[in-house]
Amino acid sequence: MTGFGRFETVTDEYKISVEMKAVNHRYLDLSIKMPKKFNFFEAGIRNLLKNYIQRGKVDVFITYEDYTENKLCLKYNSALAAEYMDYFARMETQFGIRNDVTVSTLSRCPEVLSMEEVPEDEEHMWKLLSETVEEAARRFVETRVTEGENLKADLQGKLNFMTSLVDFIEERSPRIMEEYRTKLEDKVKELLSNTTIDEGRIATEVTIFADKICVDEETVRLRSHIENTKAELEAGGSVGRKLDFIAQEMNREANTILSKANDLEISDKAIALKTEIEKVREQIQNIE
Repeated sequence: MTGFGRFETVTDEYKISVEMKAVNHRYLDLSIKMPKKFNFFEAGIRNLLKNYIQRGKVDVFITYEDYTENKLCLKYNSALAAEYMDYFARMETQFGIRNDVTVSTLSRCPEVLSMEEVPEDEEHMWKLLSETVEEAARRFVETRVTEGENLKADLQGKLNFMTSLVDFIEERSPRIMEEYRTKLEDKVKELLSNTTIDEGRIATEVTIFADKICVDEETVRLRSHIENTKAELEAGGSVGRKLDFIAQEMNREANTILSKANDLEISDKAIALKTEIEKVREQIQNIE
Protein backbone atom coordinates (compact mmCIF):
# COMPACT_ATOMS: atom_id res chain seq x y z
CA MET A 1 0.00 0.00 0.00
CA THR A 2 1.07 3.55 -0.58
CA GLY A 3 1.29 5.99 2.29
CA PHE A 4 2.82 9.22 3.49
CA GLY A 5 3.61 10.63 6.91
CA ARG A 6 5.62 13.59 8.15
CA PHE A 7 6.36 15.12 11.54
CA GLU A 8 8.98 17.32 13.11
CA THR A 9 10.02 18.09 16.66
CA VAL A 10 11.46 21.52 17.44
CA THR A 11 13.07 22.42 20.79
CA ASP A 12 15.47 25.14 21.90
CA GLU A 13 18.27 22.70 21.12
CA TYR A 14 17.27 20.75 18.02
CA LYS A 15 14.91 20.34 15.09
CA ILE A 16 14.33 16.74 14.01
CA SER A 17 12.18 16.04 10.91
CA VAL A 18 10.97 12.61 9.82
CA GLU A 19 9.27 11.94 6.49
CA MET A 20 7.97 8.55 5.36
CA LYS A 21 6.53 7.43 2.05
CA ALA A 22 5.76 3.99 0.66
CA VAL A 23 4.86 2.13 -2.51
CA ASN A 24 3.43 -1.37 -2.88
CA HIS A 25 5.62 -4.34 -2.06
CA ARG A 26 4.92 -7.92 -1.02
CA TYR A 27 7.24 -7.68 1.97
CA LEU A 28 8.60 -5.00 4.27
CA ASP A 29 11.55 -3.16 2.72
CA LEU A 30 12.76 -0.25 4.89
CA SER A 31 15.24 2.29 3.51
CA ILE A 32 16.40 4.86 6.07
CA LYS A 33 18.41 7.95 5.15
CA MET A 34 19.64 9.99 8.11
CA PRO A 35 22.64 11.94 9.45
CA LYS A 36 25.66 9.87 10.44
CA LYS A 37 25.27 10.85 14.09
CA PHE A 38 21.99 8.87 14.16
CA ASN A 39 23.50 5.65 12.77
CA PHE A 40 23.74 4.32 16.32
CA PHE A 41 19.93 4.44 16.54
CA GLU A 42 19.17 2.64 13.24
CA ALA A 43 18.29 -0.72 14.80
CA GLY A 44 15.96 0.98 17.27
CA ILE A 45 14.26 2.93 14.47
CA ARG A 46 13.70 -0.24 12.43
CA ASN A 47 12.23 -2.11 15.40
CA LEU A 48 9.95 0.82 16.19
CA LEU A 49 8.64 1.07 12.61
CA LYS A 50 7.89 -2.66 12.47
CA ASN A 51 5.21 -2.01 15.09
CA TYR A 52 3.38 0.11 12.53
CA ILE A 53 4.24 -1.42 9.15
CA GLN A 54 4.30 -5.04 7.95
CA ARG A 55 4.37 -4.65 4.15
CA GLY A 56 5.54 -2.10 1.63
CA LYS A 57 8.68 -0.48 0.28
CA VAL A 58 9.09 2.37 2.73
CA ASP A 59 11.56 5.24 2.39
CA VAL A 60 12.32 7.12 5.62
CA PHE A 61 14.11 10.48 5.55
CA ILE A 62 15.43 11.97 8.79
CA THR A 63 16.96 15.46 8.97
CA TYR A 64 18.51 17.20 11.96
CA GLU A 65 19.46 20.75 12.90
CA ASP A 66 21.45 21.71 16.00
CA TYR A 67 20.61 25.08 17.57
CA THR A 68 22.94 24.77 20.56
CA GLU A 69 26.07 26.86 21.02
CA ASN A 70 29.26 26.13 22.92
CA LYS A 71 29.22 22.53 21.76
CA LEU A 72 33.03 22.50 21.99
CA CYS A 73 35.11 22.35 25.16
CA LEU A 74 38.81 22.92 25.84
CA LYS A 75 40.76 19.93 27.10
CA TYR A 76 44.08 20.24 28.96
CA ASN A 77 46.46 17.29 28.79
CA SER A 78 48.52 17.77 31.96
CA ALA A 79 50.48 14.54 31.56
CA LEU A 80 51.62 15.55 28.08
CA ALA A 81 52.52 19.07 29.34
CA ALA A 82 54.66 17.55 32.11
CA GLU A 83 56.40 15.37 29.55
CA TYR A 84 57.14 18.43 27.39
CA MET A 85 58.61 20.26 30.43
CA ASP A 86 60.75 17.23 31.30
CA TYR A 87 62.22 17.20 27.80
CA PHE A 88 62.79 20.97 27.88
CA ALA A 89 64.75 20.57 31.14
CA ARG A 90 66.86 17.78 29.65
CA MET A 91 67.53 19.89 26.58
CA GLU A 92 68.64 22.78 28.83
CA THR A 93 71.18 20.49 30.56
CA GLN A 94 72.35 18.79 27.40
CA PHE A 95 72.93 21.93 25.35
CA GLY A 96 73.69 24.44 28.13
CA ILE A 97 70.98 26.85 27.06
CA ARG A 98 68.42 28.66 29.20
CA ASN A 99 65.02 27.12 29.53
CA ASP A 100 62.78 30.08 28.75
CA VAL A 101 59.54 28.17 28.21
CA THR A 102 56.49 30.16 29.33
CA VAL A 103 52.94 29.01 29.88
CA SER A 104 51.86 30.48 26.57
CA THR A 105 54.69 28.67 24.81
CA LEU A 106 53.79 25.37 26.46
CA SER A 107 50.10 25.79 25.58
CA ARG A 108 51.01 25.98 21.90
CA CYS A 109 52.70 22.58 21.96
CA PRO A 110 50.67 19.96 20.04
CA GLU A 111 47.88 18.30 22.00
CA VAL A 112 48.57 20.12 25.29
CA LEU A 113 45.38 22.06 24.73
CA SER A 114 42.76 20.69 22.33
CA MET A 115 39.15 21.35 21.38
CA GLU A 116 36.64 18.54 21.81
CA GLU A 117 32.95 18.30 21.03
CA VAL A 118 30.74 17.92 24.06
CA PRO A 119 29.30 14.37 24.02
CA GLU A 120 25.59 14.12 23.16
CA ASP A 121 23.14 12.93 25.74
CA GLU A 122 22.17 9.75 23.84
CA GLU A 123 19.16 8.99 26.04
CA HIS A 124 17.75 12.49 25.54
CA MET A 125 18.46 12.39 21.80
CA TRP A 126 16.80 8.97 21.39
CA LYS A 127 13.72 10.21 23.25
CA LEU A 128 13.31 13.12 20.83
CA LEU A 129 14.08 11.00 17.77
CA SER A 130 11.84 8.05 18.70
CA GLU A 131 8.88 10.31 19.53
CA THR A 132 9.25 12.07 16.18
CA VAL A 133 9.52 8.79 14.27
CA GLU A 134 6.46 7.37 16.06
CA GLU A 135 4.29 10.39 15.29
CA ALA A 136 5.36 10.32 11.63
CA ALA A 137 4.54 6.58 11.57
CA ARG A 138 1.08 7.19 13.06
CA ARG A 139 0.31 9.78 10.40
CA PHE A 140 1.70 7.41 7.78
CA VAL A 141 -0.66 4.67 8.98
CA GLU A 142 -3.64 7.06 8.85
CA THR A 143 -3.13 7.62 5.12
CA ARG A 144 -2.86 3.87 4.59
CA VAL A 145 -6.10 3.27 6.51
CA THR A 146 -7.91 5.63 4.14
CA GLU A 147 -6.50 3.80 1.13
CA GLY A 148 -7.30 0.48 2.78
CA GLU A 149 -10.99 1.38 3.07
CA ASN A 150 -11.10 2.12 -0.66
CA LEU A 151 -9.36 -1.17 -1.44
CA LYS A 152 -11.75 -3.01 0.85
CA ALA A 153 -14.79 -1.61 -0.98
CA ASP A 154 -13.28 -2.54 -4.34
CA LEU A 155 -12.47 -6.08 -3.19
CA GLN A 156 -15.93 -6.62 -1.75
CA GLY A 157 -17.44 -5.66 -5.10
CA LYS A 158 -15.22 -8.18 -6.88
CA LEU A 159 -16.04 -10.90 -4.33
CA ASN A 160 -19.78 -10.30 -4.76
CA PHE A 161 -19.38 -10.65 -8.52
CA MET A 162 -17.48 -13.91 -7.99
CA THR A 163 -20.33 -15.18 -5.80
CA SER A 164 -22.81 -14.49 -8.61
CA LEU A 165 -20.62 -16.53 -10.99
CA VAL A 166 -20.56 -19.45 -8.52
CA ASP A 167 -24.34 -19.17 -8.18
CA PHE A 168 -24.71 -19.49 -11.95
CA ILE A 169 -22.39 -22.54 -12.12
CA GLU A 170 -24.27 -24.31 -9.30
CA GLU A 171 -27.60 -23.58 -10.96
CA ARG A 172 -26.45 -24.58 -14.43
CA SER A 173 -24.67 -27.86 -13.50
CA PRO A 174 -27.80 -30.05 -12.85
CA ARG A 175 -29.36 -28.88 -16.10
CA ILE A 176 -26.33 -30.13 -18.04
CA MET A 177 -27.03 -33.68 -16.88
CA GLU A 178 -30.66 -33.43 -17.95
CA GLU A 179 -29.63 -32.08 -21.34
CA TYR A 180 -27.04 -34.85 -21.71
CA ARG A 181 -29.61 -37.53 -20.85
CA THR A 182 -32.05 -36.12 -23.44
CA LYS A 183 -29.35 -35.96 -26.12
CA LEU A 184 -28.22 -39.50 -25.28
CA GLU A 185 -31.73 -40.90 -25.48
CA ASP A 186 -32.36 -39.10 -28.77
CA LYS A 187 -29.12 -40.46 -30.19
CA VAL A 188 -29.93 -44.02 -29.12
CA LYS A 189 -33.43 -43.77 -30.60
CA GLU A 190 -31.95 -42.53 -33.83
CA LEU A 191 -29.47 -45.38 -34.03
CA LEU A 192 -31.75 -48.13 -32.73
CA SER A 193 -35.15 -47.31 -34.14
CA ASN A 194 -38.00 -49.63 -33.13
CA THR A 195 -35.81 -51.00 -30.29
CA THR A 196 -36.62 -50.67 -26.63
CA ILE A 197 -34.20 -48.34 -24.85
CA ASP A 198 -32.34 -49.84 -21.91
CA GLU A 199 -33.09 -47.25 -19.20
CA GLY A 200 -30.54 -48.83 -16.89
CA ARG A 201 -27.75 -48.41 -19.42
CA ILE A 202 -28.82 -44.82 -20.08
CA ALA A 203 -28.79 -44.09 -16.33
CA THR A 204 -25.31 -45.60 -16.02
CA GLU A 205 -23.94 -43.47 -18.84
CA VAL A 206 -25.50 -40.34 -17.35
CA THR A 207 -24.01 -41.19 -13.94
CA ILE A 208 -20.53 -41.64 -15.42
CA PHE A 209 -20.86 -38.35 -17.28
CA ALA A 210 -22.14 -36.57 -14.17
CA ASP A 211 -19.19 -37.84 -12.16
CA LYS A 212 -16.75 -36.46 -14.72
CA ILE A 213 -18.23 -32.97 -14.82
CA CYS A 214 -19.42 -32.63 -11.20
CA VAL A 215 -18.00 -29.46 -9.62
CA ASP A 216 -20.04 -29.47 -6.40
CA GLU A 217 -16.98 -29.81 -4.17
CA GLU A 218 -15.13 -27.07 -6.03
CA THR A 219 -17.99 -24.58 -5.86
CA VAL A 220 -18.54 -25.29 -2.15
CA ARG A 221 -14.86 -24.68 -1.40
CA LEU A 222 -14.76 -21.63 -3.64
CA ARG A 223 -17.81 -20.13 -1.94
CA SER A 224 -16.16 -20.82 1.43
CA HIS A 225 -12.95 -19.05 0.32
CA ILE A 226 -14.96 -16.04 -0.86
CA GLU A 227 -16.82 -15.77 2.45
CA ASN A 228 -13.58 -16.26 4.37
CA THR A 229 -11.97 -13.42 2.43
CA LYS A 230 -14.90 -11.14 3.22
CA ALA A 231 -14.66 -12.04 6.92
CA GLU A 232 -10.92 -11.29 6.98
CA LEU A 233 -11.50 -7.92 5.33
CA GLU A 234 -14.09 -7.05 7.97
CA ALA A 235 -11.84 -8.23 10.80
CA GLY A 236 -9.07 -5.87 9.68
CA GLY A 237 -5.47 -5.96 10.83
CA SER A 238 -2.53 -7.30 8.84
CA VAL A 239 -4.35 -9.75 6.58
CA GLY A 240 -2.55 -9.27 3.26
CA ARG A 241 -0.44 -12.43 3.32
CA LYS A 242 -3.33 -14.60 4.51
CA LEU A 243 -5.60 -13.25 1.77
CA ASP A 244 -2.87 -13.89 -0.78
CA PHE A 245 -2.86 -17.57 0.23
CA ILE A 246 -6.68 -17.77 0.07
CA ALA A 247 -6.62 -16.21 -3.41
CA GLN A 248 -4.22 -18.94 -4.55
CA GLU A 249 -6.68 -21.56 -3.29
CA MET A 250 -9.57 -19.84 -5.09
CA ASN A 251 -7.59 -19.91 -8.32
CA ARG A 252 -6.94 -23.63 -7.87
CA GLU A 253 -10.69 -24.34 -7.55
CA ALA A 254 -11.49 -22.17 -10.59
CA ASN A 255 -8.91 -24.08 -12.65
CA THR A 256 -10.51 -27.39 -11.67
CA ILE A 257 -13.98 -26.12 -12.60
CA LEU A 258 -12.67 -25.00 -15.99
CA SER A 259 -10.95 -28.33 -16.63
CA LYS A 260 -14.16 -30.25 -15.86
CA ALA A 261 -16.45 -27.94 -17.79
CA ASN A 262 -18.22 -29.63 -20.69
CA ASP A 263 -20.52 -26.73 -21.27
CA LEU A 264 -19.78 -23.41 -22.99
CA GLU A 265 -21.70 -21.31 -20.48
CA ILE A 266 -19.91 -22.84 -17.49
CA SER A 267 -16.57 -22.48 -19.29
CA ASP A 268 -17.27 -18.78 -19.82
CA LYS A 269 -18.14 -18.31 -16.15
CA ALA A 270 -15.05 -20.24 -15.02
CA ILE A 271 -12.86 -18.01 -17.19
CA ALA A 272 -14.59 -14.96 -15.74
CA LEU A 273 -13.90 -16.37 -12.26
CA LYS A 274 -10.20 -16.79 -13.02
CA THR A 275 -10.02 -13.25 -14.39
CA GLU A 276 -11.71 -11.81 -11.30
CA ILE A 277 -9.53 -13.86 -8.94
CA GLU A 278 -6.42 -12.48 -10.65
CA LYS A 279 -7.74 -8.95 -10.13
CA VAL A 280 -8.31 -9.77 -6.47
CA ARG A 281 -4.78 -11.15 -6.12
CA GLU A 282 -3.33 -7.98 -7.63
CA GLN A 283 -5.27 -5.84 -5.16
CA ILE A 284 -4.30 -8.08 -2.23
CA GLN A 285 -0.64 -7.34 -2.96
CA ASN A 286 -1.44 -3.76 -1.90
CA ILE A 287 -2.94 -4.73 1.46
CA GLU A 288 -0.95 -4.48 4.69
